[in-house]
Amino acid sequence: MFALGTIINTLAIALAGFLGVWFGHLLKERHQSGLTMASGIAILFLGMAGTLEGLLAVAGGRLSSQNGMLLVVSLSLGTLIGEVLHIEGWFERLGIWLREKSGNGQDSQFLDAFLTASLTVCIGAMAIIGSIQDGLTGDYQLLVVKSILDFIIIFIMTSSLGKGAGFSAVPVFLFQGLITVMAHLIEPLMTAQALSNLSLIGSSLIFCVGVNIVWDRKIRVANMLPAVLVAVIWTYFLR
Repeated sequence: MFALGTIINTLAIALAGFLGVWFGHLLKERHQSGLTMASGIAILFLGMAGTLEGLLAVAGGRLSSQNGMLLVVSLSLGTLIGEVLHIEGWFERLGIWLREKSGNGQDSQFLDAFLTASLTVCIGAMAIIGSIQDGLTGDYQLLVVKSILDFIIIFIMTSSLGKGAGFSAVPVFLFQGLITVMAHLIEPLMTAQALSNLSLIGSSLIFCVGVNIVWDRKIRVANMLPAVLVAVIWTYFLR
């Protein structure tokens, strides 16, 4: 079945959101606060691990740094492009539309929950690489693993942040589905080095999402998304 991995991922997120709404009210405020902090810390470490994996290398028994310039250029230029395009505004408009159409117009937390959850489950190498593998070879195992992780994350977020988190299934379906459909077109670009660069920058953006959750900051992560594209393009300047 075409795009089966994305379908499984979407259903897992929707189910997690549904269960979070039904069982979230059983949790006291301090429980929800604790779950929010726990999910934020987990996301921080996921992002940190992926980022350090791309920034550090072992050569001759010694630990050395690499890709520092890639990180700086990709994040700086990508963020500039994202700020000019105001990508976060697109997410906000989608969130507002979903909030109204789902009858949650009076839910003041809906938009924040939707944005936080969407950025958490959409950004990252697993989403992109898994979708490419699904589109090119029909191998959806990576997206199944991602589905399990997303289920846990969205259940916690829905319980603590609100039902808006469950609606992140919509951008996941659109984003990963689009990549799966376009996989044949972008196959020539996805060299091993391009995927490695993508993973590094994607992981750094995941870390930023964790910072927003744990310290209640407002890093406009959506506006930093073009950094992933810059990282892929960067690959061909090093040939």
